[in-house]
Amino acid sequence: MKGIFRDKNKFYQDITIPCYDVDRFRVLKAASFMDMAQEIAHWAAELLGAGFDILAGKKTAWVLSRMHIHFPDAPLWKEDVRLWTWHKGFDGLFFLRDFSLQDGTGKERVTATSSWLIIDTDTRRLLRNPAERAVLDLSTAGEGFAIAEPAPKIQKPAGLEPDLVKEHTVSYSDVDFLGHANNARYMVWAMDCLDPEALSVRRAKDIYINFNKETRPGETVQLCRYTDGPDSCYVEGLVDGRQSFIVKVDY
Repeated sequence: MKGIFRDKNKFYQDITIPCYDVDRFRVLKAASFMDMAQEIAHWAAELLGAGFDILAGKKTAWVLSRMHIHFPDAPLWKEDVRLWTWHKGFDGLFFLRDFSLQDGTGKERVTATSSWLIIDTDTRRLLRNPAERAVLDLSTAGEGFAIAEPAPKIQKPAGLEPDLVKEHTVSYSDVDFLGHANNARYMVWAMDCLDPEALSVRRAKDIYINFNKETRPGETVQLCRYTDGPDSCYVEGLVDGRQSFIVKVDY
Protein backbone atom coordinates (compact mmCIF):
# COMPACT_ATOMS: atom_id res chain seq x y z
CA MET A 1 0.00 0.00 0.00
CA LYS A 2 3.05 2.22 0.29
CA GLY A 3 2.97 5.11 -2.16
CA ILE A 4 -0.74 4.76 -3.05
CA PHE A 5 -2.76 7.91 -2.35
CA ARG A 6 -6.45 8.75 -2.54
CA ASP A 7 -8.11 11.86 -3.92
CA LYS A 8 -11.87 11.51 -3.37
CA ASN A 9 -12.80 8.33 -5.27
CA LYS A 10 -9.63 8.13 -7.34
CA PHE A 11 -6.29 6.62 -6.41
CA TYR A 12 -2.85 7.51 -7.69
CA GLN A 13 0.80 6.53 -7.50
CA ASP A 14 3.90 8.46 -8.57
CA ILE A 15 6.31 6.44 -10.69
CA THR A 16 9.65 7.05 -12.37
CA ILE A 17 9.77 4.88 -15.51
CA PRO A 18 12.52 2.28 -14.90
CA CYS A 19 14.92 0.91 -17.49
CA TYR A 20 13.47 -2.61 -17.33
CA ASP A 21 10.01 -1.39 -18.37
CA VAL A 22 11.02 0.19 -21.69
CA ASP A 23 11.88 -1.16 -25.15
CA ARG A 24 14.98 -0.50 -27.22
CA PHE A 25 13.63 2.95 -28.05
CA ARG A 26 13.31 3.70 -24.31
CA VAL A 27 9.51 3.78 -24.61
CA LEU A 28 7.23 2.19 -21.98
CA LYS A 29 6.14 -1.31 -23.04
CA ALA A 30 2.47 -2.29 -23.15
CA ALA A 31 3.07 -5.26 -20.83
CA SER A 32 4.88 -3.01 -18.37
CA PHE A 33 1.91 -0.67 -18.28
CA MET A 34 -0.31 -3.68 -17.55
CA ASP A 35 1.96 -4.63 -14.64
CA MET A 36 1.61 -1.13 -13.21
CA ALA A 37 -2.15 -1.12 -13.76
CA GLN A 38 -2.82 -4.46 -12.08
CA GLU A 39 -0.78 -3.46 -9.03
CA ILE A 40 -2.55 -0.16 -8.43
CA ALA A 41 -5.91 -1.83 -9.19
CA HIS A 42 -5.20 -4.31 -6.41
CA TRP A 43 -4.43 -1.62 -3.86
CA ALA A 44 -7.37 0.55 -4.89
CA ALA A 45 -9.71 -2.41 -4.42
CA GLU A 46 -8.02 -3.18 -1.09
CA LEU A 47 -8.60 0.35 0.17
CA LEU A 48 -12.26 0.08 -0.88
CA GLY A 49 -12.75 -3.15 1.06
CA ALA A 50 -12.77 -5.43 -2.00
CA GLY A 51 -9.15 -6.54 -2.23
CA PHE A 52 -7.59 -9.94 -2.77
CA ASP A 53 -7.57 -11.06 0.86
CA ILE A 54 -11.18 -10.07 1.47
CA LEU A 55 -12.42 -11.87 -1.63
CA ALA A 56 -10.19 -14.88 -0.89
CA GLY A 57 -11.95 -15.23 2.45
CA LYS A 58 -15.16 -15.70 0.48
CA LYS A 59 -13.44 -18.11 -1.97
CA THR A 60 -13.79 -15.60 -4.78
CA ALA A 61 -11.31 -13.58 -6.86
CA TRP A 62 -11.11 -10.77 -9.38
CA VAL A 63 -10.30 -11.87 -12.95
CA LEU A 64 -9.32 -9.45 -15.70
CA SER A 65 -11.42 -10.20 -18.79
CA ARG A 66 -10.84 -7.36 -21.26
CA MET A 67 -8.62 -4.32 -21.62
CA HIS A 68 -8.15 -1.48 -24.09
CA ILE A 69 -4.94 0.56 -23.86
CA HIS A 70 -4.51 3.80 -25.81
CA PHE A 71 -1.06 5.31 -26.35
CA PRO A 72 -1.28 9.00 -27.28
CA ASP A 73 2.34 9.56 -26.25
CA ALA A 74 3.88 6.76 -24.21
CA PRO A 75 6.46 7.96 -21.66
CA LEU A 76 10.18 7.30 -21.83
CA TRP A 77 12.77 5.87 -19.47
CA LYS A 78 13.45 8.15 -16.46
CA GLU A 79 10.26 10.19 -16.90
CA ASP A 80 8.27 11.02 -13.77
CA VAL A 81 4.58 10.15 -14.18
CA ARG A 82 1.48 9.73 -12.07
CA LEU A 83 -0.79 6.73 -12.56
CA TRP A 84 -4.46 7.26 -11.67
CA THR A 85 -7.18 4.63 -11.35
CA TRP A 86 -10.86 4.55 -10.42
CA HIS A 87 -13.72 2.13 -10.82
CA LYS A 88 -16.89 2.97 -12.75
CA GLY A 89 -19.34 0.50 -11.24
CA PHE A 90 -20.48 -2.37 -13.37
CA ASP A 91 -21.97 -3.06 -16.78
CA GLY A 92 -23.78 -6.40 -16.88
CA LEU A 93 -21.38 -8.98 -15.46
CA PHE A 94 -18.37 -6.70 -15.86
CA PHE A 95 -16.90 -4.36 -13.27
CA LEU A 96 -15.24 -1.43 -15.04
CA ARG A 97 -11.97 0.22 -14.01
CA ASP A 98 -10.09 3.01 -15.81
CA PHE A 99 -6.46 4.16 -15.74
CA SER A 100 -4.73 7.37 -16.75
CA LEU A 101 -0.95 7.76 -16.83
CA GLN A 102 -0.07 11.47 -16.78
CA ASP A 103 3.11 13.50 -16.86
CA GLY A 104 3.97 16.46 -14.65
CA THR A 105 1.87 18.83 -16.75
CA GLY A 106 -1.23 16.64 -16.43
CA LYS A 107 -0.99 15.49 -20.06
CA GLU A 108 -2.31 11.95 -20.57
CA ARG A 109 0.47 9.72 -21.88
CA VAL A 110 -1.40 6.39 -21.66
CA THR A 111 -5.09 5.75 -21.00
CA ALA A 112 -6.89 2.47 -20.47
CA THR A 113 -10.17 0.88 -19.55
CA SER A 114 -10.59 -2.62 -18.19
CA SER A 115 -13.42 -5.07 -17.54
CA TRP A 116 -13.27 -7.49 -14.61
CA LEU A 117 -15.26 -10.52 -13.48
CA ILE A 118 -15.54 -12.25 -10.13
CA ILE A 119 -15.14 -16.03 -10.03
CA ASP A 120 -15.63 -18.75 -7.45
CA THR A 121 -12.09 -19.99 -6.86
CA ASP A 122 -13.24 -23.55 -6.10
CA THR A 123 -15.40 -24.06 -9.19
CA ARG A 124 -13.75 -21.42 -11.45
CA ARG A 125 -17.27 -20.30 -12.41
CA LEU A 126 -18.43 -16.70 -12.75
CA LEU A 127 -20.58 -15.19 -10.04
CA ARG A 128 -23.81 -14.09 -11.69
CA ASN A 129 -26.05 -13.52 -8.66
CA PRO A 130 -26.21 -9.74 -8.02
CA ALA A 131 -26.14 -10.31 -4.25
CA GLU A 132 -22.92 -12.34 -4.54
CA ARG A 133 -21.38 -9.70 -6.77
CA ALA A 134 -22.14 -6.71 -4.52
CA VAL A 135 -18.52 -6.27 -3.44
CA LEU A 136 -18.11 -2.59 -4.32
CA ASP A 137 -20.16 0.29 -3.03
CA LEU A 138 -21.25 2.17 -6.15
CA SER A 139 -20.94 5.45 -4.26
CA THR A 140 -17.16 4.92 -4.41
CA ALA A 141 -17.09 5.11 -8.23
CA GLY A 142 -14.86 7.83 -9.65
CA GLU A 143 -16.11 10.55 -11.96
CA GLY A 144 -15.32 10.69 -15.66
CA PHE A 145 -13.55 8.18 -17.84
CA ALA A 146 -10.15 7.56 -19.37
CA ILE A 147 -11.76 5.82 -22.36
CA ALA A 148 -15.49 6.25 -22.81
CA GLU A 149 -16.45 2.88 -24.29
CA PRO A 150 -15.84 -0.36 -22.36
CA ALA A 151 -13.16 -2.64 -23.77
CA PRO A 152 -14.79 -4.55 -26.64
CA LYS A 153 -15.04 -8.23 -27.44
CA ILE A 154 -12.46 -8.93 -30.14
CA GLN A 155 -13.64 -10.71 -33.27
CA LYS A 156 -11.19 -11.77 -35.95
CA PRO A 157 -12.29 -10.58 -39.41
CA ALA A 158 -13.59 -13.44 -41.51
CA GLY A 159 -11.33 -14.90 -44.16
CA LEU A 160 -7.96 -14.13 -42.56
CA GLU A 161 -5.40 -16.92 -42.73
CA PRO A 162 -3.25 -17.36 -39.61
CA ASP A 163 0.53 -17.57 -39.48
CA LEU A 164 1.71 -19.86 -36.71
CA VAL A 165 4.53 -17.71 -35.34
CA LYS A 166 5.67 -19.88 -32.45
CA GLU A 167 4.66 -22.11 -29.58
CA HIS A 168 5.21 -21.19 -25.95
CA THR A 169 5.17 -23.53 -22.98
CA VAL A 170 3.89 -21.81 -19.84
CA SER A 171 6.83 -21.72 -17.45
CA TYR A 172 7.98 -20.42 -14.07
CA SER A 173 8.44 -16.80 -15.21
CA ASP A 174 4.89 -16.67 -16.60
CA VAL A 175 2.99 -17.83 -13.52
CA ASP A 176 1.70 -15.64 -10.68
CA PHE A 177 0.59 -16.50 -7.14
CA LEU A 178 -2.81 -17.64 -8.42
CA GLY A 179 -1.10 -20.53 -10.22
CA HIS A 180 -1.79 -19.43 -13.80
CA ALA A 181 -0.09 -17.20 -16.37
CA ASN A 182 -0.28 -13.57 -15.29
CA ASN A 183 -2.32 -11.29 -17.55
CA ALA A 184 0.69 -9.16 -18.56
CA ARG A 185 2.51 -12.24 -19.84
CA TYR A 186 -0.09 -12.72 -22.56
CA MET A 187 0.78 -9.24 -23.80
CA VAL A 188 4.48 -10.16 -23.78
CA TRP A 189 3.77 -13.24 -25.90
CA ALA A 190 1.59 -11.25 -28.30
CA MET A 191 4.08 -8.41 -28.79
CA ASP A 192 6.85 -10.95 -29.42
CA CYS A 193 4.81 -12.17 -32.41
CA LEU A 194 4.82 -8.77 -34.12
CA ASP A 195 7.34 -7.70 -36.73
CA PRO A 196 10.08 -5.82 -34.84
CA GLU A 197 10.98 -3.81 -37.93
CA ALA A 198 7.39 -2.63 -38.28
CA LEU A 199 7.39 -1.58 -34.63
CA SER A 200 10.57 0.40 -35.23
CA VAL A 201 8.86 2.42 -37.97
CA ARG A 202 5.59 3.16 -36.17
CA ARG A 203 4.20 2.49 -32.76
CA ALA A 204 0.96 0.88 -31.67
CA LYS A 205 -1.75 3.47 -30.98
CA ASP A 206 -4.33 1.12 -29.48
CA ILE A 207 -4.03 -2.38 -28.09
CA TYR A 208 -7.04 -4.50 -27.14
CA ILE A 209 -6.85 -7.81 -25.28
CA ASN A 210 -9.45 -10.40 -24.27
CA PHE A 211 -8.74 -13.21 -21.80
CA ASN A 212 -10.94 -16.23 -22.43
CA LYS A 213 -9.27 -19.20 -20.71
CA GLU A 214 -6.49 -19.33 -18.15
CA THR A 215 -3.27 -21.16 -18.95
CA ARG A 216 -1.26 -23.17 -16.43
CA PRO A 217 2.31 -24.42 -16.08
CA GLY A 218 3.27 -26.99 -18.67
CA GLU A 219 0.55 -26.08 -21.16
CA THR A 220 1.69 -25.22 -24.66
CA VAL A 221 0.19 -22.15 -26.30
CA GLN A 222 0.14 -21.86 -30.08
CA LEU A 223 0.61 -18.21 -31.05
CA CYS A 224 -1.00 -17.29 -34.36
CA ARG A 225 -0.80 -13.92 -36.11
CA TYR A 226 -3.43 -12.53 -38.47
CA THR A 227 -2.72 -9.46 -40.59
CA ASP A 228 -5.65 -7.22 -41.47
CA GLY A 229 -4.20 -4.69 -43.89
CA PRO A 230 -1.44 -2.22 -43.04
CA ASP A 231 -3.02 -0.77 -39.92
CA SER A 232 -4.17 -3.74 -37.80
CA CYS A 233 -3.08 -7.20 -36.79
CA TYR A 234 -4.25 -9.86 -34.35
CA VAL A 235 -2.45 -12.39 -32.21
CA GLU A 236 -4.41 -15.39 -30.93
CA GLY A 237 -3.26 -17.87 -28.32
CA LEU A 238 -4.66 -21.40 -28.60
CA VAL A 239 -4.38 -24.31 -26.17
CA ASP A 240 -5.57 -27.63 -27.60
CA GLY A 241 -7.43 -25.71 -30.31
CA ARG A 242 -9.33 -23.54 -27.85
CA GLN A 243 -8.78 -19.77 -27.69
CA SER A 244 -7.03 -18.71 -24.52
CA PHE A 245 -6.60 -15.05 -25.45
CA ILE A 246 -6.68 -12.68 -28.39
CA VAL A 247 -4.97 -9.33 -28.94
CA LYS A 248 -5.70 -6.67 -31.54
CA VAL A 249 -3.09 -4.04 -32.35
CA ASP A 250 -3.95 -0.86 -34.27
CA TYR A 251 -1.15 1.34 -35.57
